[in-house]
Amino acid sequence: MPEDPNSLEYLSLLRRFDTPTVCNVIELFDVRPRNAGFMDQRIKACFPRLRPIVGYATTATFRSARKAEKGDVYSGLVEQVRRMLAEIEAPRIVVFQDLDGEPAAATFGEVMCSVYQAFGCVGLVTSGAARDLEQVERLGFACFASSTIASHGYARTIDVNVPVEVGGVAIRPGDVIHADANGVTTIPREIVGEVALACQEFMDAEALILDYVRAGGATLEGLKQAQDACHRRFREIPAEARERSR
Repeated sequence: MPEDPNSLEYLSLLRRFDTPTVCNVIELFDVRPRNAGFMDQRIKACFPRLRPIVGYATTATFRSARKAEKGDVYSGLVEQVRRMLAEIEAPRIVVFQDLDGEPAAATFGEVMCSVYQAFGCVGLVTSGAARDLEQVERLGFACFASSTIASHGYARTIDVNVPVEVGGVAIRPGDVIHADANGVTTIPREIVGEVALACQEFMDAEALILDYVRAGGATLEGLKQAQDACHRRFREIPAEARERSR
């Protein structure tokens, strides 16, 4: 769990920004390769009009292709929520890995999402499929999935709060996730505060180029000057954010 007393304040700040901006800011800190940490094209927003979400991952694995010896789609839900509440701080994002590989049935629907929302979750990400899209969208509960399937099949949760892989990204319980219409990314725990504090500065730096070209009468020399000024600000931002987060 987060040790920084300002963690919830940082998460609240991060919700103001889109996920591409968060990804851009992470790059400034050079803590991971630029092609790592964000989910690939298999994971898409079910409800692109919803606002960005950010929270701590509570993970689970899932199967639906074959009948279990006992239990049904809801048989492990209470135990999952119990573990989630005991082990992962709110706000939470439920992350499911579908162990069947190619989804055989839906990971979630209206009932599960309603339960998760009632217990401090702000969204769900799965490598599996979605269903009950209209009902879940009315909840305002952000979901990200690989596909849509009408039935839950033999759906069941296998393990809770274990390492999973979704969209090509390894997710551990407690990882910080940011997601919106553009996709899903993790934020390295050691720079969550710095990223939160740097997002507006990054957007202000980009505005040096955007404002110039939108003003009309742009020239190549003027564009170069605006771009150079933008990149100078990019280089200054990490140190400034680190100082402000102390």
